[in-house]
Amino acid sequence: MIIRLVLAVAIAAPCVGCASVTRGTTENISISSTPAGATAEITGLDIPTACVTPCVVQAKRNADITVTVNKEGYEPQTIPLTKEIPGAGAAGFAGNVLLGGLVGMGVDAATGAALDHKPNPVIVTLQPVAPPRTAKPRPPRRPPQPQS
Repeated sequence: MIIRLVLAVAIAAPCVGCASVTRGTTENISISSTPAGATAEITGLDIPTACVTPCVVQAKRNADITVTVNKEGYEPQTIPLTKEIPGAGAAGFAGNVLLGGLVGMGVDAATGAALDHKPNPVIVTLQPVAPPRTAKPRPPRRPPQPQS
């Protein structure tokens, strides 16, 4: 029994200070548009997802995310999200130096726990589709004048 307890502590100890524990491996991404009510298609998730703006989706921190926002009568916009290490992620990752060691750093690197997606929130202003150009009607032709 004591050996199991010591083994469990030895396995869990490396991740005590890691970002995986302090920040989690997922984050919420908020998406809004002007005008509201657009469809946001999110790729890069385990299951491609769509929602109607404003909405929130949950994503793995290490996912390569792209958001495409569409609404009838407006030009679609595609926003690729980047991944950055914010201050809180860096602090969690740095905690590995004190408590987690190489195992904690490896876990954080594999899960992306130290990363945040940018921009978050995703805010899109849709532009109206330009109306199709129509040819101007030509003035009617006058019949030729009879010659006298």
